[in-house]
Amino acid sequence: MAMNTRKGFRFTTYEAPDQTPFEKLFEIFQELVTHTSGDVEEALDWLRELDKEYELTDDDYTIDDFVEDLKAKGFIREEFDDDAEQGESDGEEGDGGGNLSITAKLERMLRQRALDQIFGKLKRSGSGNHKTGKSGRGDEHTGEFREYRFGDSLEHISMTESLKNAQINHGLDSFSLSEDDLVVEDTQYKAQMSTVLMIDISHSMILYGEDRITPAKKVAMALAELITTRYPKDTLDILVFGNDAWPIPIKDLPYLKVGPYHTNTVAGLQLAMDMLRRKRNTNKQIFMITDGKPSCLRLSNGDYYKNSVGLDDHIVEKCYAMAQQARKLHIPITTFMIAQDPYLMQFVRQFTQANKGKAFYTGLKGLGEMIFEDYEQNRRKRIK
Repeated sequence: MAMNTRKGFRFTTYEAPDQTPFEKLFEIFQELVTHTSGDVEEALDWLRELDKEYELTDDDYTIDDFVEDLKAKGFIREEFDDDAEQGESDGEEGDGGGNLSITAKLERMLRQRALDQIFGKLKRSGSGNHKTGKSGRGDEHTGEFREYRFGDSLEHISMTESLKNAQINHGLDSFSLSEDDLVVEDTQYKAQMSTVLMIDISHSMILYGEDRITPAKKVAMALAELITTRYPKDTLDILVFGNDAWPIPIKDLPYLKVGPYHTNTVAGLQLAMDMLRRKRNTNKQIFMITDGKPSCLRLSNGDYYKNSVGLDDHIVEKCYAMAQQARKLHIPITTFMIAQDPYLMQFVRQFTQANKGKAFYTGLKGLGEMIFEDYEQNRRKRIK
């Protein structure tokens, strides 16, 4: 059953055979609180509207019961400001409660849910670290054997295979073990990757009635969960860019909002490269999710140079220069362009050529799968 709200959200519910009333509402609530950027009160208002229209609850289990369960299970908490607490201590009657906010427990669950939604259909394999394709004295066993070579670590010698060789070569009666009998199990290096994910939060991300920021936010949450759980040696930094660029911690992703900003792509790229310069990992990359043209620069005197009409040559040339600088630092940039305007696609093509990176021209559908597959592919590349 599809459910529509006046904000343009569209949800499809699925009731599992053993789904409890709480679980049914919790699925919807998680989607709503993602759309409302962590605003619990607004999400509950929409849930009540949906309840009126689709009769999600009954007398045995109401929205109020659901809210109390959310508190009891540690998914939301009630916060009181200083004035409210002072009023209570003075015996004054308040409004009956404080402000509701989500907890770290729910933040983690939203990331896991995004991972399941976006990457759940994709086949996953491996031990949780990416291979470089190089054999030798690495740290991951391949299951293949070769003869011992000078310099091989003793801990990689397969005693079972070596003893088998000794029996074959010398027999049981005069058993001996020589260097020629030794067999080593091949290993592969585990490549570490440092990634910066840039998210465009300019006003165009919600223009024309299309919510582009929520899918981008879900992709970021899913990628963060993927890396922290499957590739814990990797690093992921997230930054947002509008008129300026600034980093955000992973825990703040559910609260990400679009602002009344232009698009300062140059500032985002500068910050991303500054972040990656401090990383010791050999493999570094930038993922950039954007739907608009670069339209803003920060001048040396602190003022902004803005031009939203077409492609401004001055701004565009600065973007190309940043792409070339990243190339010199061996930092490939993968651009996920969620707009289809021909002149913007031409800009992205030239930007990608300057960096020798990659570009995907895509809508919102399939964005997460594309980023996941590209991340996996990049990590399988041989270390230069």
